[in-house]
Amino acid sequence: MRHYYKLILTVSVGIIAVVLQFGLHYQLAAQIIITLMGSLMALSMLVEMIKTLRSGKYGVDLLAITAIVATLAVGEYWASLVVLIMLTGGDSLEDYAAKRANTELKALLDNSPRIAHRSVAGQLTDIAVEDVQIGDQLVVKPGELVPVDGHLIQGTALFDESSLTGESKPVDKHVGDDIMSGAVNGDSAVTMVVDKLAIDSQYQQLVKLVKESESRPAKFVRLADRYAVPFTLVAYVIAGVAWAFSGDPHRFAEVLVVASPCPLILAAPVALVSGMSRTSRNGIVVKTGNMLEKLSTAKSAAFDKTGTITSGQLTVNQIVPQSGFTAEQILHLAASAEQNSSHILARSLVKYASATSLSPATQLAEVTGNGVTATIEQQQVKVGKLKFVAPTTTAKPLATTAIYVGIDDQYAGYITFIDNVRPEAAATLKALHAEGVQNVMMLTGDQQAIADHIAADVGIDTVAADLLPADKIAHLKAVPAAERPVIMVGDGVNDAPSLAVADVGIAMGAHGSTAASESADVVILKDDLSRVVTAVRIAKDTMQVAKQAVWIGIAICTILMLIASTGIIPALFGAMLQEVVDTVSILWALRALRDRPQSSVSSTTTTPITKDVSSPCQNGSYDGHNRH
Repeated sequence: MRHYYKLILTVSVGIIAVVLQFGLHYQLAAQIIITLMGSLMALSMLVEMIKTLRSGKYGVDLLAITAIVATLAVGEYWASLVVLIMLTGGDSLEDYAAKRANTELKALLDNSPRIAHRSVAGQLTDIAVEDVQIGDQLVVKPGELVPVDGHLIQGTALFDESSLTGESKPVDKHVGDDIMSGAVNGDSAVTMVVDKLAIDSQYQQLVKLVKESESRPAKFVRLADRYAVPFTLVAYVIAGVAWAFSGDPHRFAEVLVVASPCPLILAAPVALVSGMSRTSRNGIVVKTGNMLEKLSTAKSAAFDKTGTITSGQLTVNQIVPQSGFTAEQILHLAASAEQNSSHILARSLVKYASATSLSPATQLAEVTGNGVTATIEQQQVKVGKLKFVAPTTTAKPLATTAIYVGIDDQYAGYITFIDNVRPEAAATLKALHAEGVQNVMMLTGDQQAIADHIAADVGIDTVAADLLPADKIAHLKAVPAAERPVIMVGDGVNDAPSLAVADVGIAMGAHGSTAASESADVVILKDDLSRVVTAVRIAKDTMQVAKQAVWIGIAICTILMLIASTGIIPALFGAMLQEVVDTVSILWALRALRDRPQSSVSSTTTTPITKDVSSPCQNGSYDGHNRH
């Protein structure tokens, strides 16, 4: 039976009993119906408690059951009724508090995109989001949700990504920029190319994570139950001593009535659900309350490099033309040929060239693993690998990330790209150290020299480079117990195993892989590394509030038990006092919902770092993108 219905039944029986005793003067009838209902409720609670114990969890129902039985046994049936109302009301209040704390999470489920406007030869057709295919061109009108993940190929608009990232400021998007499903288009219609199916898009992945976070219980809730074991023993000792010294069994019932375990039952889960809602409001999805507990005590953190410490978004570094060609010509033709491609280098190139108008491409063809060919302004253009663009050249490919351009079967030049250290990386790692994370590591498949250079810039303690995914796992497993829990932060497909092995896996989900997000325990929805520090701070605050709420309840109950042992608190009044204790504990636990002022993680100067792709063990965003 739902807690709400139990509360309604208990209150209804209480009203009937009040009418019988004080209206019709049937005192015995009132006592009988309260005793029957109380006995049935106590029996129901006993069955639930036995099931809890059999599942390997501690329960706190024994104290409540004993209080109900004791008050009924000594004829304090009104006190028993108040205890029952308190218990069922407390459970109903917990449901309400959890519902309130989950408001931000549930809002995601109600706003899932369902319709897309597909553009074919200039004609728009409304189709279900599930029918959208990769490569389709979709029109997103003002005020509409972006249906699937993709990138802009026409138009400029402001997008509200607050429900995805927690960032309230609209984001200005231009041709070549990525846009996420679930974002709201602001002021003008735009055309996008689909990069991911609906099931793989950001919004649906977020909905999946939210459902998972709601369905998995928090370990600390069971830990809070363990507080009840010594608390229950103390309550029985005080009640037994009071009975022994007074010789009055009423004293036993009076002590147990004020020893209700409701603060223990309610405070911890309400605080944890509130904390998980708070992280969601800050653009972070935490899958379980258990992860909040581990985050709050983390002593080590490991970071992937590409896409995590660095931005993972390449920018054009140099445009080097061959004799007879110009840099402007190479950029214009290459970007025009790549404007409809979803490849990371193509998107970076188109974004860089967005200040100039691109020419339409005809006879466009993509040669898997090599590049693209297209006719632009009556010129045959090839963009891609050197051997594809200029098969007869004696030049060797560069050691850095580059694409090569051919025009009318002539080698025209090359364009190099760099990956930048995130501007917030150094401040983030410094803040982690301040939060008690003693050892910050970088685990990367990149070359040692590049890794060392970046580590020195951002303040990494330990560097391990030239690693395969299995090597990263070995390093994480080798972290000693004294330096755990250990956090792993990554974004690429090859980070997924490491995220699963770490005590807390954090995925940079804004531009990272689906595999990484699914393997992680925490997903950061905004492309902002400082949210790692935000998650740790919220976890610390949530656990502090949860423990405070539990101990406040325990302290007040203990004081009330000692007072009740003297006989000056009648059982009925003591039962009413318990309602006050429950309310104080729950209201204190709800403090975990509220954001508190935190010192901001300021950005440092962006440092350009050249990404070397000559090694087959390179990691990060480029895995699987070997066309160029």
